[in-house]
Amino acid sequence: MFLGTGSDVGKSVLAAAFCRIFKQDGLRVAPFKAQNMALNSYITPEGGEMGRAQVVQAEAAGIEPHVDMNPILLKPTSTMGSQVIVLGKAVGNLSAKDYYATKKRLVPVVREAFERLSKRYDIVVLEGAGSAVELNLKEHDLVNLAMARMARAPSILVGDIDRGGIFAALLGSYMLMDPDEQDLLAGFMVNKLRGDPDLFTSGVDILEARSGKPVLGVVPHFDHIALPEEDSVALGRRMGRRSPADSDGKLALGVVRLPFLSNYTDFDCFEHDPGVELAYFDQPGDVFRFDAVVLPGSKNTLEDMLALERSGMADAVRAYFKAGGVVVGICGGYQMLGERITDPHGVESRVRETPGLGLLPMATEMAWEKVTTQVMARLHPDNRLGGRDLSPSKLLHGYEIHMGRSRPLAEGVRACFRILSRNGRDVSTADADDGLSSTDGRVWGTYIHGIFDNDAFRRAFLSFLEERSHKRARPEIVNYGRWKEAQYDLLADHVRSHCDMERIYRIVGI
Repeated sequence: MFLGTGSDVGKSVLAAAFCRIFKQDGLRVAPFKAQNMALNSYITPEGGEMGRAQVVQAEAAGIEPHVDMNPILLKPTSTMGSQVIVLGKAVGNLSAKDYYATKKRLVPVVREAFERLSKRYDIVVLEGAGSAVELNLKEHDLVNLAMARMARAPSILVGDIDRGGIFAALLGSYMLMDPDEQDLLAGFMVNKLRGDPDLFTSGVDILEARSGKPVLGVVPHFDHIALPEEDSVALGRRMGRRSPADSDGKLALGVVRLPFLSNYTDFDCFEHDPGVELAYFDQPGDVFRFDAVVLPGSKNTLEDMLALERSGMADAVRAYFKAGGVVVGICGGYQMLGERITDPHGVESRVRETPGLGLLPMATEMAWEKVTTQVMARLHPDNRLGGRDLSPSKLLHGYEIHMGRSRPLAEGVRACFRILSRNGRDVSTADADDGLSSTDGRVWGTYIHGIFDNDAFRRAFLSFLEERSHKRARPEIVNYGRWKEAQYDLLADHVRSHCDMERIYRIVGI
């Protein structure tokens, strides 16, 4: 198990690395995190919802993601606390106080999920959350040392040397553990070192002498590997990247940073595309600097729509479209493109109704039942979304996660996609249409997350933008799936070469 001295020290990345290392060494391996709090989620082939971090780890392990790998997922909302998802299904919105009151009843759920995995795989790589020794939260712990004890998992405590204070972080965390918790600790791992690891030899000696525990790895910071990052801490780093004005002839794609933005992994494929400069932005004055503006998913569409109006971003996007710009909406962003959004049952918010951007003649109403499906689709035969490079017969894959139901209010718009199957089951013609677009393709939206991960569709969309912007930015189609596999191998090689793998294998009994 990987425990941390705090958030963003690299637990998720190291867990993914070891999933790939163990896979490379011929073991059947699966990831596990008892409880995850994140707005980035994914839908499994069975229709269950789980956190993206464990999806990345499952991909690194070469297996299909399953909700047993993340039995509890908390998705924060504004005034409603968090939506609580248990074994892939939403069970309601709870405040922190109410969740703590029900948490003990979830312990058997977590234990059974872990036991199912441990019976199916040779080794399970567990991940903790935040700091392993938040003393005021210890009574309610389900994901850190309590989980290590339940799983009888030898644990590695990870610290981030790049942020400073590595000795206080690792030794202080160790000293705050009870003696039986210290016994669970197999050793330390120093992460994100900048410079030569050999120069930290004295630091290793100090950590080992003061704790009696070994340092099992000193892993250097890397910038030659790109991996999906889990949530808002990582997104904050992305806000500071180069502006579209410095894009050197690349296509400039802007994603509006919503207060309750979710599933921004929809755009990871652009971030690593050599012909695209991707930027997340929240200043209305930046909108005219992009070749296309995207409204992403949202965990609270009504509250985010109101935030866009208050900030002036809504008027900026309307003006951008009126001036000839291209606007795309994914899931919650798609709902915002319409004329109104209602939530009569208070499913997401205390706000009952708000106008949308009015770029598509459409209305959305939030429903009690959450849609969570994997989908297979094609471009709608009446709609090419401006992309002449994509055959309507091309199969497209993605997934849906939404509470809202959207319906057109007028003629003059077209469905974007025709859904062929949901969770492996054929879809009737009456339920097959997804999304809407204008006839010229300058504004469109869909409920399908991951639509841009389809290489052919992404190429068609970028070709449309190239044609409009008179740029020729893309030399070739990138196979995103193969690219991700290469990143996992690079990560495994990097971590393996800086860890005492022989000792780690002895610790886990292999």
